[in-house]
Amino acid sequence: MMTSPSPWLRRWPQALRPGATALDLACGSGRHVNLLAALGMEVTGVDRDAAALAPLRDLGEIIEADIEAGPWPLDGRQFDLVLVTNYLWRPLLPHIVGAVAPGGWLVYETFADGQQSVGRPTRADFLLQPGELLQACTGLQVVGYENGWVEEAGGVNGRYVQRVAAVRPALDGSPYPRHELP
Repeated sequence: MMTSPSPWLRRWPQALRPGATALDLACGSGRHVNLLAALGMEVTGVDRDAAALAPLRDLGEIIEADIEAGPWPLDGRQFDLVLVTNYLWRPLLPHIVGAVAPGGWLVYETFADGQQSVGRPTRADFLLQPGELLQACTGLQVVGYENGWVEEAGGVNGRYVQRVAAVRPALDGSPYPRHELP
């Protein structure tokens, strides 16, 4: 079980602005909710596990919802950062991309095809096919993409992943946000 923040998220510090809004979808026990709140972001965390969410209640808006079986709990809302790690439910991809505000970031990382050869998950339903995240990012400017085997420091076992960092063009039409680094 990973407890330290994702190196993929940390690779994009310009998406981690104090005062910006952040959505951590399928946040689990809150490894990213904690980081984002500590950076001064206004955090919304969503997960179905009430016990995992309980310690996070003081860090921001925490929503208990089964996003696979119930309605999308964030209709009409957009965020400066939408973060998804180690989670895939394909019917939600349009909602996830739609939740990125103009000038905002999507940082998404989850398991990819090949993972079944080294560990869990093993079901194709939970493994991205090559290019699948790129296809989901229609309307966003992709600034980073990886697909394949990764080994990262910190005791994380190697795994097959697909990850994307993408920005929704700002209202003035510029494809990249003009934010200062934190």
